[in-house]
Amino acid sequence: MKKRANRRFVRLPFASASVVISLAAALFACLTLPCFADDGPKPDPAGIVTGDKSAVVDAAGNPFVVPEPTDKNAPDYAANKKAFDEFQAQVAKEPLAVKLADSVGHVRVATNFAWTLNTGYLVLFMQAGFALLTCGLVRKKNAAHLMMLNFAAYVFAFLAYYAVGYAFQFGAVGINASPGNLGGLPTLNKFLIGTGQWGFVGGKGFFLTGPAYDSASNCFALFEVVFMETAGYIIVGAICERITFWAFLLCELFIGAILYPISGCWTWGGGWLSQLGSTLNLGHGYVDFAGSSVVHAVGGFCAMALAIILGPRLGKYGPGGRIRVFPAHNIVYVVTGTFILLFGWMGFNPGSTLGATDLRISVVAVNTNLAAVAGSAAAMLLWYFLFGKPDITMACNGMLAGLVAITAPCAFVSPTSSVVIGVLAGLLVCGGVLFNERVLKIDDPCGAISVHGYCGWLGAVCVGIFADGVYGSGWNGVGVTSYLGRAGQGVTGLIHGDTRQFLVQLGGATLYAIWAFGATYVVFSLVNKVKSMRVAPEVEEEGLDVPEFGMPGYPEDAVVTPY
Repeated sequence: MKKRANRRFVRLPFASASVVISLAAALFACLTLPCFADDGPKPDPAGIVTGDKSAVVDAAGNPFVVPEPTDKNAPDYAANKKAFDEFQAQVAKEPLAVKLADSVGHVRVATNFAWTLNTGYLVLFMQAGFALLTCGLVRKKNAAHLMMLNFAAYVFAFLAYYAVGYAFQFGAVGINASPGNLGGLPTLNKFLIGTGQWGFVGGKGFFLTGPAYDSASNCFALFEVVFMETAGYIIVGAICERITFWAFLLCELFIGAILYPISGCWTWGGGWLSQLGSTLNLGHGYVDFAGSSVVHAVGGFCAMALAIILGPRLGKYGPGGRIRVFPAHNIVYVVTGTFILLFGWMGFNPGSTLGATDLRISVVAVNTNLAAVAGSAAAMLLWYFLFGKPDITMACNGMLAGLVAITAPCAFVSPTSSVVIGVLAGLLVCGGVLFNERVLKIDDPCGAISVHGYCGWLGAVCVGIFADGVYGSGWNGVGVTSYLGRAGQGVTGLIHGDTRQFLVQLGGATLYAIWAFGATYVVFSLVNKVKSMRVAPEVEEEGLDVPEFGMPGYPEDAVVTPY
């Protein structure tokens, strides 16, 4: 026991160091806040003026307010100016109608606030599903270790995201992608790196202060932070049973502050990747509705890099490369966790409309469920065909694979396409697990790399294949009036006539995989050279519960020595 205590004592400075690094990053952001002073629109922290007549739209999305035309050289300037003048005259004559419109606009935004917050709570509950799933899939001696990693992921990644991550991701969202269903975020309007349609990193909203201290911004931040946390949970399943606690904390700080927010800005923060439709005429720009690549592929390929750095668990590969299977210790946890995740995904995908007033939510919900069951059926039957018996853990991973793959295209495809996408994901997750284990020799205890990395990439590409053009008119500023020669044409995939959307999806999804793997591998290869991220062999043999956390997951199984 003395040697173990000393070993814990040695680790403490490194755990402290990881916290110091995060505090240093936060301090840097504080010192640079004056550089991002807001001289534009003012935030509305009380939520009093958010949502007025400017937020009123009809069923087709046409606004109540007629905007003032600014381009006098435009061919339709005279007609637009006449419409604007008539609207102003109407406002002057009927102030009660304007007040009513203000009230309707406020109620519309309030309804969308409630929807967005409640779906965010559903996504937050997915943490319980991840905890049960990963805990059930590993060995009994590491159960408490798994639970602690899942718990700590939320705590530390959230703090990093609050300090700098939200600003990096959405500090310029008001420029190209302001979420109109929430009343817009005009105060978040500055890129730290890049400008206009070529922005790379946001530059406002550090510590949720100043321009981010706003009711709409905080509603948006709550919803977005649970997406970031999902990327943080994903790595747990691939690096468990051998990583030290201090190293895990450093990984979570890295994901919450740097890896996820920067690449998230490219697609969801109004960044350059989303604007490729306008700048390079590539479809509607890169599109990922709810995060197959932005969230899941980033988490999955980050996990892949960390699993390679850590190496396989002791005893995983025997003489001649013989593979040893470590069976799941609690199938009840695995199945329960999977269904909790399915339930939470009903917030993950439909909630990404950011508004209950977008009635596409019903299609999104049905598509999500169909892909989930199709993925599970495909994985179950393939395993049955290959090995003579269905495997409940692979059936669960098949369901998650279908969910991951449908997350990007869920709003843009038909129910039939959703079933096809689910089947492809169910087959891919099985092949991915076998490929990682037998060919790449990557030890991934929970199959997280295959479920989230490979199937996340697949989902983003499927947007460019199966999107039918029914939904997404005006997405990323493309096709507001016409696209592909048709009025109201939304995001459209390869089989419906848009080759350019397929190309940008293929390139963007691959870029996310390279970014997540490459950045993680470079950073943590250096960290691992300075101090090993892996526990000592004797700790791994004993199980990490007691050596790392001082508490067994199942104390009734401990050997009791009589006094």
